[in-house]
Amino acid sequence: MTLLLKDPGSVLDYAIDWGTDYLVDDVLADSSWTVEPDEANGVQVQASAFDSTTATVTASGGVVGHIYQLTNHVELGSGLTDSRSVTLRVERR
Repeated sequence: MTLLLKDPGSVLDYAIDWGTDYLVDDVLADSSWTVEPDEANGVQVQASAFDSTTATVTASGGVVGHIYQLTNHVELGSGLTDSRSVTLRVERR
């Protein structure tokens, strides 16, 4: 598991490249993001986007010392579904 550091005042983009040795002849058809835990002043999804192979999220906030999972839920053109997560630890930087 990779743990990424995020300052509570920063607004940053995080991306998952689904195309790397995964999609072969398939493409992303839909993408959504969730944050766990969902708490007051926690990490928030500000925006998200996707193209045929990559899903991106813009995240803000977070409580210092807390760990969050940003999870990308996708549906592929073939109808298959999957999820991958990015783990963030919020620290003043």
